[in-house]
Order: sequence, then C-alpha cells, then structure tokens
Amino acid sequence: MAEPDLTPEGRAPEPEQPGRSEGLPGATALADDAADGGRRRRRQAETTEAAGDAEVRDELPDDLVAQGYVGPYVFPNNNRRRIPAAIYVVLGVGCIVGWAVGGGDDAVVANEGVLAVGIGLVLFGAYAWQAGFDLAVDERDALVEASRAVGFPVGHASAQLGWRGIRSRPTWRILLYSAEDPPATRGLVLVDGVDGTVLEHFTEANPEDWSDLDAAATT
Repeated sequence: MAEPDLTPEGRAPEPEQPGRSEGLPGATALADDAADGGRRRRRQAETTEAAGDAEVRDELPDDLVAQGYVGPYVFPNNNRRRIPAAIYVVLGVGCIVGWAVGGGDDAVVANEGVLAVGIGLVLFGAYAWQAGFDLAVDERDALVEASRAVGFPVGHASAQLGWRGIRSRPTWRILLYSAEDPPATRGLVLVDGVDGTVLEHFTEANPEDWSDLDAAATT
C-alpha cells in the first residue's frame, strides 16, 4: 500500500475543498476586477443621477422669454386664463355627472368625494373665467395715459403688468422719468388694463444719482 505524502511538519496535506479559489491561477485577480467594476458602476450611476438632477430647471414658455428678443415685445393677453378655466369646469362637470350616474349609498368609485371635487373644480373654474379680463389697454396706451397724469415730458419709462383685488383685474405699473438729462423728476402711475383709467399716480424729485452713467456714456 502506498503511503501518503507528508508535509514537512509530518502532517498529511488537507484535501482540497470544492469551491475554494486557492490554487486557481488568476482567481484572486478576477475577484478584484469584479469588485472594482462594481464600484465603478456605482460611481457612474451616482454621477449620472446627480447630473440629471442638476439639469432640471424651471423654464418659461417661449413667448414669455424676452432675453435675446429683437423688436417690440407684446405682453400676452390676460384672457388666456380662460383656457384652463374652461378645462376646470369641464372636469368638474364630468365628476358631477359621474357621481350622478354611478353614485349611491354603496358606491365605491363615484362617492361623495367625487361630487365634492366636481363642485370645487366648477367653482374654481368659474372664478378663473371671470378673472380672465381682456387686456384691452396695451403698454403703449398705458404709457400715454400715465404721461398725461404726471404732467411732465417723459424720457425713460418702463411698464410692468400686475393684478389687483380679489377679482385679479390686470393693472399696468408705469415708472417714468422726466426728459432732462439727468432726469429731475420721476413718477409711478397705476393704469387699469381693461378701460385705461388712471387709478393712482405719484411724482417726486429724482433721488437717484446718474453721474456714473453720464461718465460712462462720455468715455
């Protein structure tokens, strides 16, 4: 009978266990490569997710972006509010009809909650519809009315569209400077955007120092 080979310490060598990578050429290197690849994939996924979040930005519609625009800028008409108002009313009526057709004491899909939502949508749609006043007075007309109100020749001027009151009525805010260089007087005028009525106006001596602008213009 052949005797087993002994180790230098006099013990028989341990039998190789199945599944162990010891003694397999390149097994350790393959394991390290797999671990490195997993870490790289995780880092790439985190970088991609962070980049995706960074690229999300709020943007205005094209017709509201004035940057880079050449030519007279036209303010969007306030009556555009009636488009979503009509959508709200249609959805609300649909909810009410759905409750009336499929509702009842034991209803699951169309219960009293659907009715409440429908009524709320109709009421909000009606409010949005009445707030959709037609902007009959544009910024040029408002500037003419503001010039008449302040009583001095106007040089620089700017217009801003806002809303006032619970009915959200469109109102122009006109900031004006007198025609002198530099302007001696400035004023603020509120003009109704529906009928052109001057609501309020205020004038004062111009407290701003324009000397830096004059120096920059002469150089």
